[in-house]
Amino acid sequence: MPGTLYLIPSTLGPGAIDTIPERTLRTVRPLRHFIVETGKVARAFLKEVELDHRLQECTYYELNKHTRDEELPVLLAPLLAGEDVGLLSDAGAPGVADPGARLVRQAHGHGLSVVPLVGPSAILLSLMASGMNGQSFTFHGYLSPKRNQLAKDLRRLEADSRRLRQTQLWIEAPYRNQASVEVAVESLAPSTLFCVAVDLTTELEWVRTAPIGEWGGDAGAVLHKRPAMFLLLA
Repeated sequence: MPGTLYLIPSTLGPGAIDTIPERTLRTVRPLRHFIVETGKVARAFLKEVELDHRLQECTYYELNKHTRDEELPVLLAPLLAGEDVGLLSDAGAPGVADPGARLVRQAHGHGLSVVPLVGPSAILLSLMASGMNGQSFTFHGYLSPKRNQLAKDLRRLEADSRRLRQTQLWIEAPYRNQASVEVAVESLAPSTLFCVAVDLTTELEWVRTAPIGEWGGDAGAVLHKRPAMFLLLA
């Protein structure tokens, strides 16, 4: 019988292993094969999980944005040989804003069993905490790193939000948080709701929703190099 591919949510920050349900931990602990985004990050998480065996006894396969489609069959080989395998993102839910979705699609193509496990998702947590429309929303991943193009991107999302009454979500590289807030304050209408959710599920968690007119560009300095989600609703 082929193995099962378990989709394992990981913590969103340090010291947050208690955000992973015990049922998920019990499923993960016996596993010996893991497909991971970054080996060092995955091993740090699995150390907190307290596997039933030593980390050195596990086999790790990397799957990230550089992995080519023709390499995916190698990652499926343990499953086809009857081994259960865990798929791990660096943070949050695998397959959501994560390259793991490509492997999951191939697993379905082989008729393999895919089991999603319960755990944190920054997208859903930030949407819950924002007070914005949770009935209709779109996640855009990363926007342009160039300020001029980012301003155009944000005005486009604002127009879509106004037309569809839809919450728009995106993420940014932590070192660009300050610039993202500054561009939002400069580019969006004063009445547009803007939310930033930072360090979710950790002791440093901070979430603020307010009209753009009540945000100052200097607010971004507080967010520098901190994992953040951004949301708007026009």
